[in-house]
Amino acid sequence: MSAAPRKRVAVLLSGRGSNMAALLDAAKDPAYPAEIAAVLSNRPDAGGLDTARAAGIEAVAIDHKLFASRAAHEAAVAAELTRIAPDIVCLAGYMRLLSQDFTDRFRGRMINIHPSLLPLFPGLHTHERVLAAGMRVHGCTVHFVTEVMDEGPIIAQAAIAVLPGDTPDALAARLIRAEHRLYAEALRLVASGRARMSGDRAVLSAPETQSGPGDILLASDAGRIVAL
Repeated sequence: MSAAPRKRVAVLLSGRGSNMAALLDAAKDPAYPAEIAAVLSNRPDAGGLDTARAAGIEAVAIDHKLFASRAAHEAAVAAELTRIAPDIVCLAGYMRLLSQDFTDRFRGRMINIHPSLLPLFPGLHTHERVLAAGMRVHGCTVHFVTEVMDEGPIIAQAAIAVLPGDTPDALAARLIRAEHRLYAEALRLVASGRARMSGDRAVLSAPETQSGPGDILLASDAGRIVAL
């Protein structure tokens, strides 16, 4: 029996695209169920575009500053996505609020990674807010995108410890390693059909194999993530 075709993925980003690069690395495995078909950015100077081009991936800039309104810019992005025809859209540091018309167009097919354990700390400056709140655990979340920012159904989460003396920069540097691993795994779940959106909830099927209960997540001081 031949393998199922890989899902086509379009990535939207606004900056350096380190999470996009992690997805590209994961897609180098022929067994990975998704491939990055194109990368789009609202910023022509976004470093992620150069990373994509260096990997031979189509990279398109749609500068939001050249459009008279948010709606006009979204229409241009949607038209480009229609041309690319992705099965899944991944937001990877895309710093634009999306309208309900746009999110409804890709409902159940668009995912995002956010640097907090949602529903805690939606929005910006999560590392500073985590430290100000005295949290002992921080983390990241991959969720389906809906019309309300950072409130879509949760697909997967990862946690790290907050250490004495942590600064926002130190915390961000440790968390980004968890983000890279988590996003690749969450995309694997969605592309393989093991995670899907049903109504307002994310539905996940059981893994094919499991070595342990898998209900404890250990966050170590080295930033490692170990499922027990």
